[in-house]
Amino acid sequence: MPDYSLEKEYSDKGYKVICGVDEAGRGPLCGPVFAAACVLPEGLYIEGLNDSKKLTEKKREKLFDVIKENAIAYCIASASVEEIDEMNILEADLLAMRRAIAGLSVKADFALIDGNVNRGFDIDTAAIIKGDAASMSIAAASVLAKVARDRICLELDKEYPQYKIAKHKGYGTKEHKAALFEYGPSPIHRKQFIRFLDKKDDKQ
Repeated sequence: MPDYSLEKEYSDKGYKVICGVDEAGRGPLCGPVFAAACVLPEGLYIEGLNDSKKLTEKKREKLFDVIKENAIAYCIASASVEEIDEMNILEADLLAMRRAIAGLSVKADFALIDGNVNRGFDIDTAAIIKGDAASMSIAAASVLAKVARDRICLELDKEYPQYKIAKHKGYGTKEHKAALFEYGPSPIHRKQFIRFLDKKDDKQ
């Protein structure tokens, strides 16, 4: 379960405002990628908070409100499908994270970044593999980013109902791919992620 060990480690090194940062939506075939940055009060215990992937949708929704109410500062940001296509998903992911940190109402001087890549940030950072299961701040950011992205998927589903995005949240399920072959891609689909459609055309 996540705790504040990492936050304390860097606080002991002299950092004053430490935020956790995580992303959501790196793998789906469509829609923007989201990131969140979150600064929690020292030692705040949020019951049930964990890596967002280990939580039910109902639990994430509940925690989303609790985190927003109790955080010292938080920001949810994104990078668009166009930006993903232009620069690749990793760079767009990092861009969304930088936007989230920059958008904090209380400026952070250190960021715990979930994952193994932490380049290009304006403040000091540490990359924490599986950080959303280790750090309370990262776990909170994980929930914020995941819920925000899922809510966008519900909106995209209304606009493009043929793909049933509300059901699979944009991931490359068999049903989603079948819809792509039947209807073709939409403006919200990431070109780099649907190259399998071109391969099918090559075989014909």
